[in-house]
Amino acid sequence: MDERLKVYEEKMTKSYDAMTRDFQSIRAGRANPHVLDKIRIDYYGTPTPLQQVGNISVPEPRMLQIQPWEKNLLKAIEKAILTSDVGITPSNDGSVIRLVFPELTEERRKELVKDIKKKGEATKVAIRNIRRDANETFKKMNKANEISEDDQKDLESKTQKMTDKYIADVDKAVEEKSKEILTV
Repeated sequence: MDERLKVYEEKMTKSYDAMTRDFQSIRAGRANPHVLDKIRIDYYGTPTPLQQVGNISVPEPRMLQIQPWEKNLLKAIEKAILTSDVGITPSNDGSVIRLVFPELTEERRKELVKDIKKKGEATKVAIRNIRRDANETFKKMNKANEISEDDQKDLESKTQKMTDKYIADVDKAVEEKSKEILTV
């Protein structure tokens, strides 16, 4: 791999990884602890990730159970979940918090698939922007006589192949997540 291409490949990888992390937080009617990844609890004045203040388990396919390490955190956890965009009302029995995931309606599934496709498109736009930046850099290097015209064409060609690979990966990830959401 050419050193001049490495920086652009890293950027494309980061764009792809960010999209897949987003996809993990989209729930498909099954309990997935990743839906709680963005929730922060006020722990002694510090916003702390939920995973760091308690144990999250999946006792049933459509239920998450949160067991805080300190009982006094129950109210803070419950409040954080209620104010988040998870869209599930927690039930607190005094020692654990349970989140029961309802079955997704057909309409909600279609909305989620639309959202997934939008995120996929945004990622593809980001990847194409990275390709454009790379090509502009190579043109400037050619003008400054740092590389030959053949090298410029070769680098642009390799950048295009890299772009095609990442675009295909994005399409595949969007298709897989959409299929997962639409599967009842």
